[in-house]
Amino acid sequence: MKVIEYNTKSNFIGYTIFLVLGSLLLFTISCKENQDFNDIVSLDKTKPDPVTSIKVSNYAGGSVITYSLPTTKNLLYILAEYKINDQIIRQSKSSYYTDTIRVEGFAKSQEYDVTLYAVSRADIKSDPVVVKVHPETPSYLAAFPTLVMQRDFGGVNIAARNPQKKAIGVIVISTDKTTGKLLPVEQFYTEMENINFSVRGFDTLKRDFGVYITDRWGNISDTLLKKISPIYEVLVPKDKFSEYRLASDSPLGATSLGWNTTRLWDGITADPGWHTAAGQGKPLQVCTFSMGTLVKLSRYKIWERGEAYGADYSYNHGNARSWTLWGSNSDAPQDVILPVTSNYGDVVGDWVNLGNFECPPPPSGNKVGQTTPADLAAVKAGFEFNIPLNAPRVKYIRLAVNKTWGATDFAHVMELSFYGNTQ
Repeated sequence: MKVIEYNTKSNFIGYTIFLVLGSLLLFTISCKENQDFNDIVSLDKTKPDPVTSIKVSNYAGGSVITYSLPTTKNLLYILAEYKINDQIIRQSKSSYYTDTIRVEGFAKSQEYDVTLYAVSRADIKSDPVVVKVHPETPSYLAAFPTLVMQRDFGGVNIAARNPQKKAIGVIVISTDKTTGKLLPVEQFYTEMENINFSVRGFDTLKRDFGVYITDRWGNISDTLLKKISPIYEVLVPKDKFSEYRLASDSPLGATSLGWNTTRLWDGITADPGWHTAAGQGKPLQVCTFSMGTLVKLSRYKIWERGEAYGADYSYNHGNARSWTLWGSNSDAPQDVILPVTSNYGDVVGDWVNLGNFECPPPPSGNKVGQTTPADLAAVKAGFEFNIPLNAPRVKYIRLAVNKTWGATDFAHVMELSFYGNTQ
C-alpha cells in the first residue's frame, strides 16, 4: 500500500535535499566521466558501429554491463538509456577509455531494457543495442520488510536493517493537527546496516504513525502504518538530585576551582563540571548520585568540555569517549567495584548495566587535537543517547568512564540531563 498524499517530493524539504545531494553526486561522477565528451567536435558524420560481446553482472538495484568497443576512430563515449520505474528515464555515459558502464536506480528486481549507443565526436549515434538486465532487490526494498515500529517515550521507535549498507531514507509520518493529513515528522538518512532511532515530542494520545523507505533516485516503498499511544516522558527534575558518594568513586580534582559531582546537574553546560583527580592509576573514572525519585528512563543527554580559558578542549583532554551507565532501584545501594567491560543488563551487586555508550566522532573526522569550529559546536550542543526500552526503573546512577579522548587518567563531564517516566 502507498499513501499518495505525502509521496510527492515537494511535500517536504529534507526529501528534496536528499535527492539533490544524490543528484549532485551523480553529476560530479558524470562530469568526471564526461569531461572529454564535449570538448572535441568532429566533422566526420560516419555512424559508429555498435558495441558487441555484451555481458551483464547484476547487483542490488543496478547492473554492470561490459562490452567490446567498436573500432570507430572518432568514438567518444557509450550511452545507456533506461527506465528505472514507471516514470523516470535515466542515462549513463562511459568514455571510450573503458569497456564498462553502470546502470542503477532500478525500482524493483525484475527485467529491464537498457539501450546502448556508441556516440561519435560528431554526436552521431550508432544503431541501438537493447540489453536485458535483471537487477537484484534494491536497498530500499530489502530494508522495508525489516522495519519495526513501536511505542516509545514521547513518540515512536524505528528499527530496521540495511543489509547492503547503501544510502536510504527512513521517513516517519504522522497526522498533522492542522490539515489532518499524514505528513513527515522525521527524515532519517543513513548508510548504516543497523538502524535504530526515535521520534519524540508527542503527547500520550493514540495517533497514526507511519514509516516508509526511499532512495536517492526517488523510489519509495510501501508504508507501514500503526495507531500508537506514545509513552509519557518528562525531563527528570534536577532539584531532587544529590551526590551519593561511594568508596570506589574516583577522587575529585580541581575542587578549589569549583569542580565537583553536583555540577553535573546545575544546569550549566560550561566550566566547571565533574572532574576526577589525575594520577590515581584506576581503569575507570566513576561518580555516583541519586535522582531522588524512581524513574523509567528513556534517554539522557551529556555535555562535555568545550572552550575554557582560551583553549578548545573538544574531543580532547579528559572528555569522555566511552562509558557505561549503571543504575539501581535499591533503597540504599551498596558499593561495588565496577567491571571495566560489561554488557547491557549485566548485574553487579545492587547495580545493573543500563548501556555502554560512545561519544560520536568529530564531524570533521580529524584526529585528536585538530578540532574545527564544527567539532566545537557539536560538543557545545551535547550528545543524546537512548536507554533501551526494557531497562528497569532506577533511582541511583553510576557514571563509569573507561576511555577519554585525550587518553588521560582523569575524566570530566559538564552536565547530564535525564528523561523518562517519573509516574
